[in-house]
Formats: sequence, structure tokens, C-alpha cells
Amino acid sequence: MTIRGLTEYKGKRIHFIGIGGCSMSGLSMILRNLGYEVSGSDQRESAFTEKLSKEGIPFSIGHEAKNVEGAGLVVYSAAIKPVNPELSAAREAGIPTMERSELLGKISAEYNTVACVSGCHGKTTITSMTALILAASGVDATVHVGGMVDFLGGGVRLGNSDILVTEACEYVESFLKLNPTHIVVNNIDDDHLDYYRDIEHIFQAFKKFISLLDANGVLFGCGDEPLVQRLLSESDVQKYTYGLGEDNYFTAKNIEFDENGSPSFDFYAGRANKGRVVLNIPGRHNVVNALAAMSLATTVFHVNPASCAEALFGYHLAGRRFELLGERNGVKIIHDYAHHPSEINACLQGAKKYPHKKLWALFQCNSFTRAKTLKDKYALAFDAADEVIVPDIFPGRDIDKGEIHAKDLVDAISRNKRCVYIPTFEKIREYLDKKAQPNDIVVTLGSGDVNKQSLKLL
Repeated sequence: MTIRGLTEYKGKRIHFIGIGGCSMSGLSMILRNLGYEVSGSDQRESAFTEKLSKEGIPFSIGHEAKNVEGAGLVVYSAAIKPVNPELSAAREAGIPTMERSELLGKISAEYNTVACVSGCHGKTTITSMTALILAASGVDATVHVGGMVDFLGGGVRLGNSDILVTEACEYVESFLKLNPTHIVVNNIDDDHLDYYRDIEHIFQAFKKFISLLDANGVLFGCGDEPLVQRLLSESDVQKYTYGLGEDNYFTAKNIEFDENGSPSFDFYAGRANKGRVVLNIPGRHNVVNALAAMSLATTVFHVNPASCAEALFGYHLAGRRFELLGERNGVKIIHDYAHHPSEINACLQGAKKYPHKKLWALFQCNSFTRAKTLKDKYALAFDAADEVIVPDIFPGRDIDKGEIHAKDLVDAISRNKRCVYIPTFEKIREYLDKKAQPNDIVVTLGSGDVNKQSLKLL
């Protein structure tokens, strides 16, 4: 297949700066699968570069200007700054450059069915659940996931049909580059306030995204979420609701939890009970995620609900989603990517049902902007934890202007929950060695390098 927006680059090398990222590695493999020559570079090796090696895709560790020499096109992500030596060299040499989301949009234009999973939380889980259901049911879709998924061996599945299932990221409105035929909106929340002015600005971005659907498009929305309800009411396309509320078309009834906090439920479409679903992952929020995936699979791809249930029984969370890292002194260390107050609350509510003596929450905020704008919401996000530990803020995409410190987060959280400031993970390990007891669990939370730093606790 030749991508219409990339016709001129067929036969030329397309170079990816940051190819070790989950999205970038997946895009490089999709292009290679479509007959394009690709290469890349990244600052460090990862599970994604390991997958690239197995696929025979060449890449370099380290960013150097020489890596783009002879390239026909250079692709970069939002994480790559203009001063990056490869991006700078490409522009100085007149080599065309393209941002990641624009490339994904061009790829999506080549598929007849493009199912986009959006929302401020839950995208990766819903997309990977859908991918598992479709693969188990013989639907040969190409899938693009924003995380490490065990059964995919990475973040992409390369199909040979005219079906694409992809995450649709709202950051900097990048999802507006896509060409959706079906859209899932799981929630709309006040995230990415380094780009968006306020929640209304975020809502309007989702509204523009929904407007990309044509008259035959289908919208799936979580009817439990007020802003999603508003979005549904302001859309003229065919729509379905899912969620735990009685008024949703797709819903879950008779929810039960096992001794590990994993739920089972009856899946309803309208008034019809379509069978029992058993999940082996914890948390009520994952019931909603499963409903979203099943809504999409049964409606768009005509997968039998029983087949959906069979696939989901074997589903395990994507990397950095309630991931057991190990155990030290009888204390389990679990990591979750949750970084927004809503995500943290959902994760810890799920963790509360997991067998434990004491639940510790270790939260490293990865953005000074997020810490400042959401401080009061963070104060209310840790109700399910017994004690909270906060280290220094990880800088992420923005810079420290001196307006907020980790101690300010501690002060806010301490209004409702015992919370301590310990600047480094090495010091946190010493603290836990003294305070934590066998059968306690420590859930480390954050979207920066918390997963790597958490290994120091072991």
C-alpha cells in the first residue's frame, strides 16, 4: 500500500527521531509493513527498541546530526524539541519534517474503517482490550496502542485489512489530524493544562474531533460522564452510550469482585443480558473500560459477546497499568501510570480491593503546570490510601518557574490524608524499610520515569 500523503517518500528513507517511544515505534513498523524504508534513533534502549531489533528495523542510540543524512523525511514527536541535533540538522539541510500525529493522520486516511479511542483516561486499556478481542475473533485489524502490550509484544498489531483501531490523543489537539469513522469518548477531564486554557477549551477540542465523523459515523460515549453526555447531546451522528448507569445502552449488572479485587459482571445491550464477563484485572473502572471495548467490538465488528468475554478473561493490563514490579521484605511494589487525580482515585480504589495490610501511595507529579493547576484535586485523590509519599516533582515537558513545589502538594494532600515529603526514591526506600510491614503494598503513581525510579525501592 502506498499512503497518498507519503507517495513522494516511497523508495526514500523515513527517519524517526525518538523511535523508541510507544507510538513512534508502532508507526515505524506500520510504514515498514506497507513497504517503506524506515530508520530511527533514541536516547536509550527500551522494550520498544527490543521489538524493533526483532523486526529488523535499524536504529541508533543517541541523537546525532549524521543520523538524518540521506533521509527523505524526518518524523518527530511532541517530546522532541527544536534544538534536537537531528531535527535541527534536517531543517538546515532542507529535509522535510513531519510531526507524529500528522503521520498517524495520513496513515488513517488509507483505511475504510478507522475506530478511534479517545478520552483523557483509559485509552490504552480500551484500545488494547479491543485489539485482543478482534485478534481472538479473527478480525485482521491494524492496531496502534499508546503503551506496551504483552500479547502484541509492543504497541502495534500489523493487519492486512482495511481496518485501523487507534488511540486518539487529545494533547495539543493531535487527534484532529485523524480520519475517524467510529469514535469512543471515555471521559473529558481537566488534563494537559499546559496547553488547554480550561475545561471548556478541552470540551471544544473533543467537539471538533467528533465533527470529523461523517453522516455514517458512529459515536460511543460513556454516559456516566457529564461532559460526555453533553457531547452526545450536541452531536447528530448515530450514537451509543455505555457505562454503569441504568440509562446506558451497554451496561454492567450484578458486579462482583473476587479476593484479588477483579470484577465480573453481566453484559447488557439494551434490556438483553448477553452473558457473564470475568476480568482478571482489578478495579471498577476496568468494568467501564471493558464495556467500551465490547460496545465497539459487538457493534462495529459484529463480534459475538461470548467471544468478547472469552478474550477479556485472558486480558492483562498494558505496561505501567497496575504492574507488579517485585517484592522487598514482604512488601509488594506495584506501579501505575495514573497521574491525573481522577486516574489516581480510580487506581487506588481498585488497589483497595487487592489483598493487603496497609496501602501506601507514592506519587511523583511529572509536571509543574499540572501540580499547580490540579493541586486542590490532588488533595482529594488519595482517600483509598493509608499513607501517601511525595518526592520531588519530575520536570516532564515544562520548566520549574518556582511557582510550585512538591511540599505544596504534600500540604494539600495532608488536609485529608497522612502525607510526607521525601525528596528521592533512595530516601523513600529507607523510609519504607523502617515503616512498611510484610503484606503491605506500595502503589507508585505517575507518568514520568516513576516506573524506573520505583525499581530503586526493590
